[in-house]
Amino acid sequence: MTLFSRRVVLRSIGVAATLMASVSAFAVSAQERTSVRIGYAVSKTGANAGGAGITTIPNYDLWVHDVNAAGGLEMPDGTRLPIEVIEYDDRSSSEEVVRAVERLATQDEVDFMLVPWGTGFNLAVAPLFDRFGYPQLAVSAVTDRAPEFVERWDRSFWLLGGGGDYTDALADILVQQRDAGVINNDVAVISVADGFGIDLITAARESFAEAGLNMVYDVTYPVGTTDFTPMINESAATGADTFVAFSYPPDTFALTQQAQVAQFNPKVLYLGVGTGFPAYGINNGPNAEGIMSLGGIDITNEAVMDYRQRHEEFVGQAPDWWGSVITYASLQMLQEAIKRHGLDRDAVSEELSTGTFETVLGETTLENNQLRTLWFGGQWQDGNFVAVAPSDREGAVEPILPKQPWLPTNN
Repeated sequence: MTLFSRRVVLRSIGVAATLMASVSAFAVSAQERTSVRIGYAVSKTGANAGGAGITTIPNYDLWVHDVNAAGGLEMPDGTRLPIEVIEYDDRSSSEEVVRAVERLATQDEVDFMLVPWGTGFNLAVAPLFDRFGYPQLAVSAVTDRAPEFVERWDRSFWLLGGGGDYTDALADILVQQRDAGVINNDVAVISVADGFGIDLITAARESFAEAGLNMVYDVTYPVGTTDFTPMINESAATGADTFVAFSYPPDTFALTQQAQVAQFNPKVLYLGVGTGFPAYGINNGPNAEGIMSLGGIDITNEAVMDYRQRHEEFVGQAPDWWGSVITYASLQMLQEAIKRHGLDRDAVSEELSTGTFETVLGETTLENNQLRTLWFGGQWQDGNFVAVAPSDREGAVEPILPKQPWLPTNN
């Protein structure tokens, strides 16, 4: 059975007192509203729970806490309404997430919906968000087809870039290292057979070919794969100095451990989602150093680092080093659009498309419903997953290559 909870999230110390003291401010007189109903379906169990539990759910909880601690969402007339959350566990099932989103729209009649975790799931629910008139702030979704999707679903917003953005950035780094004599020209690649992996490997084939890089190994593996030893051994046998895996979190963690067991030591090791999770750095310690992936953080950005500290204090764990801060920023954009236009979803969608917002990322504006100021490559350096690409953006650091061989572990 689908896990379901409905709650008015007013758990912070002192929030209840604040609400009672200003209860008159929480009513929209024309509608006599007492709350704003916000719903979402997200993977609390199943294969996607690890990613959703790091990048998505904690930021939803933190944002709701922050909004309600301030008295609720501000309306255009200055009154405030607390957020009432209606949530479902999609159980990492695309069929379940579709059913849950339809129920949120037709039965629960929520005012706004937040998005699920993952590229495939955001693509699965995009037609429903559009059909029922909800803005879709797709954060954990990487797709080169975003411009096409915006034309098809004009209330959809794509905030994590396209596969080509990330693979072009990686290709640039590899070419620089090749030309400097650090690595050879051969690249071995594996990819998960899901929306994310398909988008990234499709883009990589083009990016690497245009850069003159030689892809000597190109294998796609099914979701749920746990033994990567054959692929690791076959990649090692090619002699490629670069190994790339467009992987999801369970795969990323397993690949790292199995590469160490096999003493597979490519000079460039680039893994997928999960590399920027705090647990990845903790679990691998000094062996995380030099490993590369998508995303990254400018650790000199005070607003971002302040957000990271608040997240850790509230959640009890650090956010990831890629999508977490963008997730929180997307919610701030929604909050500000509601402040300007109330609960009119059409007007809010238009504002998200054309407006400028102050978020933890700084001044944030979308281009054709897409966020384009992003970090497309990062690397573990000195215990931080720092941004290395684009290299000409302020805050980027130089990648350190080649990655050093694995250190002995007690495992």
